This record gives sequence, C-alpha cells and structure tokens, in this order.
Amino acid sequence: MSSSDLLLSLSQKALHLLQEDADKIEKLIEVQMENLTTRKCPLYEEVLDTQMYGLSREIDFAIRAELISDQVGKQILVKLERNLAELYEALNMKK
Repeated sequence: MSSSDLLLSLSQKALHLLQEDADKIEKLIEVQMENLTTRKCPLYEEVLDTQMYGLSREIDFAIRAELISDQVGKQILVKLERNLAELYEALNMKK
C-alpha cells in the first residue's frame, strides 16, 4: 500500500467516524424535536451543547491532521448547528 493510498484510507475512516458522531447528535436533536410536548430540559440542552463542542474539537483535529478539508468539516457542523437552531426556536415558541 502506497503512502497516498494509506492517507486516502485514513481520510475516509476519519470522515466516516466524524459522520457517525454527527449522526448520533442528529438523533439526539430528532428525539427532542419529537418530544416538544415535554417541558424544556436544561440538562438535555447541556448534553447537546457538550456533544457539539466535542464534535467540533474532533473536526478541528481532523482538519489540522489534514485528514479532511476545512470545507468538509464546516459542512458537518453547519448542518448540525442549523438543526440545533431549529430545535431551540421550536422550544422557545413552545413557551
């Protein structure tokens, strides 16, 4: 296996792992959106915020290690941030 093949393999694995973590956060957001009838839960918001921060650090590391591009990392975060903003907007409208 050449070094370029190895780098490509590592990049694909890094992207796959980051997407798995993003999907877990997406699922947390979906569950909360489905349960808007329940009252706002600060603990749940803290978990989401912590998960988002952790993922942003993982993405930053992958970018710095040149395993993914800056653009790919930003795309992952922007999608989740948009969904999170929709959740918070829906929770605020529920008040």
